Amino acid sequence: MIGFFGGSFDPVHFGHLNLAIQMLEKHRLSKILFCPAYVSPHKQGKPPAAPKHHRKAMAALAISPIKEFQLLDWELQQVGPSYTIDTIRELKRQHPQESIRLILGEDALKEFFAWKEVEELVHLAPPLIGSRLGTAPADMPPVLHKAVLAGITKTSEMEISSTDVRARLALGKYCGHLVPAKVLDYIHQNQLY
Repeated sequence: MIGFFGGSFDPVHFGHLNLAIQMLEKHRLSKILFCPAYVSPHKQGKPPAAPKHHRKAMAALAISPIKEFQLLDWELQQVGPSYTIDTIRELKRQHPQESIRLILGEDALKEFFAWKEVEELVHLAPPLIGSRLGTAPADMPPVLHKAVLAGITKTSEMEISSTDVRARLALGKYCGHLVPAKVLDYIHQNQLY
């Protein structure tokens, strides 16, 4: 069973890695594919701060110590918004025998129901949702309720956001407790954020 973890990763941080490691272990996934988005459809008005080649490099550095984590750069090769359903369809086409699970943080559920072709998405890649409380939102559309409820996984959450990391970096504040050292070095060497 493969986990699929998409996002802007602008920059990738310990919150991302913590969620992925917990999902890997709790659900006995064989591997997790980290897939940086070219541009999230829900953030088209505010594209990523770091160019795609830098976000790819940072993600690769962050996941390099964990043998079950791999980088998937398909969405970065596209131009325009990255739709998870398109990437999952291609993954299923290339690996028809593999079971794929979509990895989400609890915060992603707010917009999840508005994702492109979300009903087919939960069919092709049932979600695994890291949740501090281990509960699903009450205002879920009924058609998605079963799939989301089945994927809720109680996890310890690290309250870190890429937005906050970028703000701290812009102010010259210490971020070693939020971002892997290799990624932080890369950010400083390339004067990102």
